[in-house]
Amino acid sequence: MNRIFSVIIIFLIINNVVFSQINYKDYFDVQTLRIDFMHCGNNLKESAYLEQIVQEPFWGGSKETLIDPFNYGEYRVMVYDSVSSKLIYSRGFGCLFREWQITAEAKKIERSFYESVICPYPKKTVKVVIESRDKKNNFSELLSLTINPKDYFIKKEKGSGFKSFKVLSSGIPSKSIDIVLIPDGYTEKEMIKFRVDAHRFTEYLFNCSPFKEYKNKFNIRAVEAISVESGPDIPKDSIWRNTVVSTSFYTFNSERYLMTYDIKAVRDIASIVPYDQIYILVNSDKYGGGGIYNFYNVCSSNHKASEFVFTHEFGHGFAALADEYYTSDVSYNDYFDLTVEPFQPNITTLVDFESKWKEMVNENTPVPTPSIPENYDKIGAFEGGGYVAKGIYRPMYNCSMKSQIVDKFCPVCKKAIEDMILVYTK
Repeated sequence: MNRIFSVIIIFLIINNVVFSQINYKDYFDVQTLRIDFMHCGNNLKESAYLEQIVQEPFWGGSKETLIDPFNYGEYRVMVYDSVSSKLIYSRGFGCLFREWQITAEAKKIERSFYESVICPYPKKTVKVVIESRDKKNNFSELLSLTINPKDYFIKKEKGSGFKSFKVLSSGIPSKSIDIVLIPDGYTEKEMIKFRVDAHRFTEYLFNCSPFKEYKNKFNIRAVEAISVESGPDIPKDSIWRNTVVSTSFYTFNSERYLMTYDIKAVRDIASIVPYDQIYILVNSDKYGGGGIYNFYNVCSSNHKASEFVFTHEFGHGFAALADEYYTSDVSYNDYFDLTVEPFQPNITTLVDFESKWKEMVNENTPVPTPSIPENYDKIGAFEGGGYVAKGIYRPMYNCSMKSQIVDKFCPVCKKAIEDMILVYTK
């Protein structure tokens, strides 16, 4: 008992040091610093080049948890005080480029992707480093910049000029999770529909556990971004539409993968309100969507399965949850290095199961866990997940991250989401 008590005290002390070492007002102002860059390469190499630096008017993130406690994401942004070299901000994130790297096309050609990261706006000169994680979980420098916040080349243009409205208002941005909803493929005449859809999808989110238990921790705002034409691009059907953020089905030639490459437009529109998470609602009755951790989320608005897609994709974008299915048109054989633990909280290689959800597994449940009916309601380690049939394990036989089921996040996924909510709202 004394040993357990001592471990708890040490844990609390360590975490108190981590979370109290940075006083927001000592280093940061009320705005956001946005760094746009070109991410280039092929399946074997990558590089990044500065495109522009922007000052956005609001910082919507936490002012307490400035150092990332999770270590999720294929990439991370690290901000250092230029004088003391002290780490004053960090966050993990994902991007389209990394997903493209494992496609067949990446083996044939080199491409560039417009990408973007944000952090609180510094009061003094900082060093910003964007790092890339390899398959062994080692990070290396991708881009390093020294940024003087008084540099007159930092753009301070005022947003997009679109109007915004509040869907849900629960508290101040720094102690809430702030979601901005952006429409794509909604014309001026369809803005009334977008307003209705914004409220409908907000209801979808809070129909789902554990989001509904923390509804009072969320702010949701929507921007009335008007498209010239209705609906998204559908390349295979030769449908090309003039829309405000240029969403398209068939991303990476996967029919249901509905994403956009126009990150600049997305960020410019989002910037007129405080935000932590960006969600794009696409005016389409075709099934599809996508979500990338701390990047953006997408869902088509008119399909019968849109409620499932909306929360499933938010699991990716908000909590870094992995897909738990492994038999589909996006299956990969070399997605993970099976000799190390993946960073995603809901899959494991069993290399370091103690760092995942082992403590949630009953001592009588075998690991690996056979996929037989008597185990379907148990937490265990079921083989198959993360697009991989062998060597990757998921927490339960079924979950909203595996199958098209509404409000069925397993206990492990729920805990990951809850942990993220509590960090955002500390």
